[in-house]
Amino acid sequence: MTSATGALEAGARPTTVRDPSRFRVLGIVAMAQLMIVLDASVVTIALPSAQRALGISTGDRQWVLTAYTLAFGGLLLLGGRLADYLGRRRVFVASLLGFAGASALGGLAQDPAMLFGARALQGAFAAAMAPAALSLITIAFTEPHERARAFGVYGAVSGGGAALGLVAGGVLTEYLSWRWTLLINVPIAVVVAVAAVRLVRESRVDGTPRYDVRGTLTSTAGLVLLVYGFTRAASDGWGSALTVGLLSAAVAVLALFVVLEQRASHPLLPLRVVLDRNRGGAFVASLLVGIAMFGTFLLLTYYLQGTLGYSALRSGFAFLPFSGGIIAGASLASQVLPRVGPRIPLVAGLLAGAAGLALFTQLAPGSGYVLHVLPAEILTSVGLGVAFVPMSSTALIGVDAGDAGVASAMVNTTQQVGGSLGLALLNTVASSSTASYVAAHGGAADVLPTALVHGYTTAFAISTLLLGVAVLLTTVIVQAGRHDLPATTEIGVAA
Repeated sequence: MTSATGALEAGARPTTVRDPSRFRVLGIVAMAQLMIVLDASVVTIALPSAQRALGISTGDRQWVLTAYTLAFGGLLLLGGRLADYLGRRRVFVASLLGFAGASALGGLAQDPAMLFGARALQGAFAAAMAPAALSLITIAFTEPHERARAFGVYGAVSGGGAALGLVAGGVLTEYLSWRWTLLINVPIAVVVAVAAVRLVRESRVDGTPRYDVRGTLTSTAGLVLLVYGFTRAASDGWGSALTVGLLSAAVAVLALFVVLEQRASHPLLPLRVVLDRNRGGAFVASLLVGIAMFGTFLLLTYYLQGTLGYSALRSGFAFLPFSGGIIAGASLASQVLPRVGPRIPLVAGLLAGAAGLALFTQLAPGSGYVLHVLPAEILTSVGLGVAFVPMSSTALIGVDAGDAGVASAMVNTTQQVGGSLGLALLNTVASSSTASYVAAHGGAADVLPTALVHGYTTAFAISTLLLGVAVLLTTVIVQAGRHDLPATTEIGVAA
């Protein structure tokens, strides 16, 4: 293994000695990651209340969610570079405090624009925080079995946080206000930042910082055009000139991004990071999981509240088994991973997740929670919990020390970009399917409840198909076994 001494601050020495504070570091990182993932979903339950309070239109309400995920996914690669060059602890702490400020701004929002802007700021600071956090785990845990357990915790938080956000959103909205779904982050972020200053050691890539501005602008612009194109399809149709123009422009700008990255001396995304077959397979799987699951959470929330008549609080708790399943699956995967390698649990977990989503396609207006929703939740969540751990681990196999931040960012980038696309795509599919069902039945008002569920289940079928594609691709592409997992790393930590 190549020494990573050059990745450290001047004067730091490479070491294989276990960091005595590594589990406290893991706790700090886990809390930060929980805030990041939770904030992508915590306002879902609170969205109707926020919409009424601020007068947000039906067409614009999705931007409360997509402003966060889009800024997060679009800026994560830059965030990874910032963490590498400026120092992972320094960026981690600064982004925590920025996240707290943006959360306060959103919680005190007086109009839609203020809320949308605050959510975008949250996403931007999370984009710097997330790769720094994952890099800190890689540095703190140098022993393979301990690192696998650490990734198990990280995977459980990453997967369960989205569902836990729905529970927290229901509790805070029901008993306090929708504003507290944002304000609650302020004290937590400050406490975590103080703990990080005291317990986390600094590390950075040696050398002169160089940032790919053109790559940042083209990647972010391409993603915005793509998401906006999916969004416009819901109102204008897939064949409209505006929708086709937006999607075509998105493809062109993203293609330009790839060309620029090939020619850049210091690219935002070195193509060597994604062209490795194992890492590339993990990134593709992460993208497809993000597309499938973010939209599924949103539509299942509508199903629970609109079709089954659940309150915000009851809807939130209806997602609690999902969090438990993610944690159970991630715990199982962390035990299995060192013995069999990442490929088997990754494929098995995705397959179980796809089977669970297939159960959601069988929902009907009269379906019950215990007999129909709960089994699908458990199967999907356990399967994805199993998949998250090898997915994160595979994404970092064989990464050079100088690319650690970017590779870490790609894990979250693909999930958040997938989430942005999934929210727009699946919501559009559900709306279009509902409208088509009503039109096919003469526009009668009494068919609307059935039409809505038809739209949801059609979108769930798309989610199932996406995870099925992820199963096929990972089976073919990912070949890593247990011997490919990182041995004791030589990445040191500066005092």
